[in-house]
Amino acid sequence: MDTLHTILNLLLPPLTIILLILFYPFYLLIKLVICLHKHLHFENLSGKVVLITGASSGIGEHIAYEYAKKGANLALVARRKDRLEIVAETSRQLGSVDVIIIPGDVANVENCKKFIDETIHHFGKLDHLINNAGVSHTNLFQDFTRIQDANPIMDTNFWGSTYMTYFAIPHLRKSKGRIIVISSIAANVPIPVASVYTASKSALLRFYETLRVELSSDIKVTIALPGFTSTDMTTPLFKEKFGSDFFLSESVNRCAKAIFRGIERGETYITEPYWMKFIFLIKNVCPEIFDYVLNYIFFRYGKPYFKRD
Repeated sequence: MDTLHTILNLLLPPLTIILLILFYPFYLLIKLVICLHKHLHFENLSGKVVLITGASSGIGEHIAYEYAKKGANLALVARRKDRLEIVAETSRQLGSVDVIIIPGDVANVENCKKFIDETIHHFGKLDHLINNAGVSHTNLFQDFTRIQDANPIMDTNFWGSTYMTYFAIPHLRKSKGRIIVISSIAANVPIPVASVYTASKSALLRFYETLRVELSSDIKVTIALPGFTSTDMTTPLFKEKFGSDFFLSESVNRCAKAIFRGIERGETYITEPYWMKFIFLIKNVCPEIFDYVLNYIFFRYGKPYFKRD
């Protein structure tokens, strides 16, 4: 077996380069044809039942509005009932015929079962599950007073989505529906001072890539990788740490619209802003250079704000 690994170590690198040179142009041509087809054919969302977690603000709120404009029926989930009522009323005004709100916490497995059960009881089906609920956190890993304090980040960002998905799969299979998970660019780019948050988003990415294979053609899976977005969750944190909003943040409305367009087209991955794809490419092709630049930026601009007393 060791001999086989030695042979593969020697042969696979040159063979991979040769195959890329020969077949990559054809692959790009196929991708272009598929891309053009997706831009011309959009899923009809009128009357579809869509459950959105974290719908009281931010990306979840604005995705709800985009679905509402297309006439989808909505089940809105979040902890803040008063905010959900506002989002629900706005969604009705924008075009949703039927909107229900279900207050609760996705970190609670029994709540997640309740969200799915009440949606099915009210609408009779589920077409799209938007796993959007999440919490942001910026802190040096060594500065956790107790390591257990990191658990709520993973409980909401990762387990909250997986709980929802577990209970939704039987219903989505019946409708040949779609799971949309809102991960983050942090899943592919290490963000200093956000180690546990980054881990939670990376876990989402790999989990749903694996689930996509397991579910085969029964249920489609779309993974969104948004960058820094100006929401009432992230903006106060940046202002507290840096004295201003983060310089690369994007408006939540623009981000949500881009994600929704990708959902309509049935995209497998949605990266917003689009230029972040090329950052991922640089990281994969030149990891040492990427690490050097990231270290320079952090130690030059970021670390002074996180010095320990």
